[in-house]
Amino acid sequence: MKAVILAGGLGTRLLPLTKKTPKPMLLLGKKPILEHLIDWNKKNGVKSIVLCVSHLRKTIEDYFEDGKRFGVNIEYAISNKPLATAGQLKTAEEFIDDTFVCMYGDSIFNFSLRNMIKQHKTKKAFVTMGLNEYKTNLEYGVIDISKTGKVLNWEEKPEIKANVNMGCYVMEPNVFSLIPKNKPYGMDDVIKRAMNKKKIVTGFITKNGFIDIGNKESYKQATQNYITKFGKKA
Repeated sequence: MKAVILAGGLGTRLLPLTKKTPKPMLLLGKKPILEHLIDWNKKNGVKSIVLCVSHLRKTIEDYFEDGKRFGVNIEYAISNKPLATAGQLKTAEEFIDDTFVCMYGDSIFNFSLRNMIKQHKTKKAFVTMGLNEYKTNLEYGVIDISKTGKVLNWEEKPEIKANVNMGCYVMEPNVFSLIPKNKPYGMDDVIKRAMNKKKIVTGFITKNGFIDIGNKESYKQATQNYITKFGKKA
């Protein structure tokens, strides 16, 4: 099985950190985010990697080369312009001929990918989405009212729960037929198209979760959390 890692984003929300360094190559501890992702795939038995690269791609290619130094095999799918998540995935089509894993290159995952792949095959799914049980508290009081406007209940700063997308998927190769070529296209559009075509889309829910690195604040928080959990030498 292969893993496709989307590593071609511009990382504009992390400027100026990403002016000369692609977002997946920002350090988390002593390693780039992308190296942590490759290590996680290897730990879960996936040792064939396709890196979808674009922005500052030479930095990534020079660091990882063919992957042998990291105990994996790495191939590169290259685009010359931003294509959003699914559009970038489309560039890897020529490398895929069987069930594969796809993930965003700006997150650190902490769950069993093996179990997710196993569930995908058991359910004979077209796409399996990695979902995290997310909890947060609203900052406001929530008021329930009747159809006539009568106040029925007041709950101050309630906790809400939701299953959120982690940006990790197990997919069947036919998913590429749902993605236009050389055009920016979102992964949400692909999933919606799949459901409209009555394809089996399932969710793999985990509480272990992930570290999302989308902006400077989340990167700072992720770095602090990582050091707290693993120490400065990790």
